[in-house]
Amino acid sequence: MSSPSPDALLGPADIRELAAALGVRPTKQRGQNFVIDANTVRRIVRTAGVRPDDVVVEVGPGLGSLTLALLEVADRVTAVEIDDVLAGALPATIAARMPERADRFALVHSDAMHVGELPGPPPTALVANLPYNVAVPVLLHMLDTFPSIERTLVMVQSEVADRLAAAPGSRVYGVPSVKANWYAEVKRAGAIGRNVFWPAPNVDSGLVSLVRRTEPIKTTASKREVFTAVDAAFAQRRKTLRAALAGWAGSAAAAEAALVAAGISPQARGESLTVEEFARIAEHKDAFEGTDR
Repeated sequence: MSSPSPDALLGPADIRELAAALGVRPTKQRGQNFVIDANTVRRIVRTAGVRPDDVVVEVGPGLGSLTLALLEVADRVTAVEIDDVLAGALPATIAARMPERADRFALVHSDAMHVGELPGPPPTALVANLPYNVAVPVLLHMLDTFPSIERTLVMVQSEVADRLAAAPGSRVYGVPSVKANWYAEVKRAGAIGRNVFWPAPNVDSGLVSLVRRTEPIKTTASKREVFTAVDAAFAQRRKTLRAALAGWAGSAAAAEAALVAAGISPQARGESLTVEEFARIAEHKDAFEGTDR
């Protein structure tokens, strides 16, 4: 493929000029912070390990900073954008700045949480600067809906990055950590400073890498059953699992029976358990055969 021109990516002046022409002001409601640094988006693409044969899906492309950097490397890029004005403008930006790659770009004008299919070949990678207020649900939805996604790199608020990549026993280990682990091996992949955004956010950002498990977690329980147990365990994270899972199991005694059958101490807390252990608990939900006591 022919190489894009070196000035194809968007710089600070380009971003502000585009935004002014479109009458766009970044909104807190949608968590919009536009990346204005070409080196940062290239670093994200590099860290994501995007290859020339990759079909990349991007959520929340905004004005197109990361989109253009992805098109430099990937075979195809599909961007999912909810904002009417941004979705309307992005194809023209791609055509103007990278005309030789424009036929490799597709836009889906939709809320990512409602996307069930994408045009073209199945995506092999997800790379996105996710809006901070919906980062976790969007990430989990995309991983669940598109099992062809092998590698993911998302930029999220630093605290969210910590939670997603946390290991059992960590103070910030919780529901996002466990659910992300259901799909993938998760790790922190770097930090991003505030000055590469417009407007500069009040929080730091972090990169999270997720590599899909080659083998799904072995369990007879469904994902829904496992996730329900996870939600119950962390809804009252200070309580022991015997108490926290009482509502989920039907009684404290039923919860204890499920935990014992799964080989887990009823006095343990959710923050100490792996996703595999939660799966075992879900498998034994009906272990209690007596009456409530």
